[in-house]
Amino acid sequence: MAGFPDAAASPPLNPVVSPLAWMLGTWVSEPAGVGKFPTIEPFRYMEEATITHVGQPMLNFTFCASNADTGKPMHRECGFIRIKPGTNHVAFISAQNTGVVEVEEGEVEGNQLRLTSHSVSRISFAKDPHVTQISRKFRLTPEGKLEQTVHMATSSQPLAPHLHVTYRKVTS
Repeated sequence: MAGFPDAAASPPLNPVVSPLAWMLGTWVSEPAGVGKFPTIEPFRYMEEATITHVGQPMLNFTFCASNADTGKPMHRECGFIRIKPGTNHVAFISAQNTGVVEVEEGEVEGNQLRLTSHSVSRISFAKDPHVTQISRKFRLTPEGKLEQTVHMATSSQPLAPHLHVTYRKVTS
C-alpha cells in the first residue's frame, strides 16, 4: 500500500529510545500475574505485552490481560513511551479500556524504568472509585525476564500495591 513501510522491513531503532531497547519484543506472563487492592478480591491474570517501534523517537505498546482461569478478556492498555532527547527522562502515555487516560513520567536507569502519574483523566461515566494516581516500575531481570509492578490510588484508597507480573520474551 502506498505510503506505508514494508512490514517485513523493520526500520532502525531511533537512537533517542536506545536506552529502552531492552523493553522491545513480545512478552507473555509466566507465571500468571497477580492483582490485588484493598477494595477487591485478589486475582490472577495472563497478559501479553507487545513493545515495538516504527523508527520514530518513541516506543509503541499494548498490554492485553485475560483471566488466568477462564481466559475472559480483562484489562487493555495501549500507548507510547517517549524519552526527552539527551536525558533519561521518560514519559509513558496510556489509554485504557476502563476509560482512564494517563501520563506517567520518570527515569530510565540501566534496565529499569520507574514512573509516576503526572496526570490521570477518565471518561465522565467511569465507575467509582476513580483512579487518582499510578506508579509503575519495569525491570529486566538478570535472567532476561521483564517485570512490571504497579501501585494505584483511588478516590477512596491511598497508593497501594495493585499488580505484579513477570513476562517471558517470545519474540524480539
